[in-house]
Amino acid sequence: MAEERMEEEEEKEREKENAKYSILIPTYNERLNIALIVYLIFKHLRDVNFEIIIVDDGSPDGTQDVIRQLQQVYGEDRILLRARPRKLGLGTAYYHGLKHASGDFVIIMDADLSHHPKYLPSFIRKQKETGANIVTGTRYVKNGGVHGWNLMRKLTSRGANVLAQTLLWPGVSDLTGSFRLYERSVLEDVITSCVSKGYVFQMEMIVRATRKGYHVEEVPITFVDRVFGSSKLGGSEIVEYLKGLVYLLFTT
Repeated sequence: MAEERMEEEEEKEREKENAKYSILIPTYNERLNIALIVYLIFKHLRDVNFEIIIVDDGSPDGTQDVIRQLQQVYGEDRILLRARPRKLGLGTAYYHGLKHASGDFVIIMDADLSHHPKYLPSFIRKQKETGANIVTGTRYVKNGGVHGWNLMRKLTSRGANVLAQTLLWPGVSDLTGSFRLYERSVLEDVITSCVSKGYVFQMEMIVRATRKGYHVEEVPITFVDRVFGSSKLGGSEIVEYLKGLVYLLFTT
């Protein structure tokens, strides 16, 4: 009996070492960023089995043309373009990409270089060390932070996070972050429970996950404001965030 348990544990360890990661990146008008982020992912994950799934929502700036060129360099088996005809929302982009993922784990990150791929090894290492179902990047712990935001945006972000923490008690320090690693089956479970769209979707995902009892760990990251292109966050997104907060308060 003891030998069987040891064999099972050894098998699990081998599975961990051979795990495949699907990196899911939604894009819209990211022609100037997508080649650099792909290069950095390959640079920082040299010894990792992974694929990159890019869900582009009909970018008119030529983003898809750049992705096809990247496929010629890295291979269509490593970079998968799963385009959609128009902007259909962040949550549905993740759902669409997940349908095409073949990894044991799914990593979601932004294309605009605000999530630096240098943190990916830390996410993977944290999951292996703790057995976490989810590893999320956080700006609000020691060694985490934000670079490139003015004081007003920092205060807005911090205030939104404190408000959510006070009302929802989610058990994580950064509710509105979107740099995360999920066990594939966990993401499939959580994503089907969510109804929000846009930026609120990220918050709902982590709140639903903690309510379901999934094991969540955090990794400190420094969020860097986009270098190329314009931010997609505006007044309408802030209103949607507040609506989403009230919705989660009464439904979780």
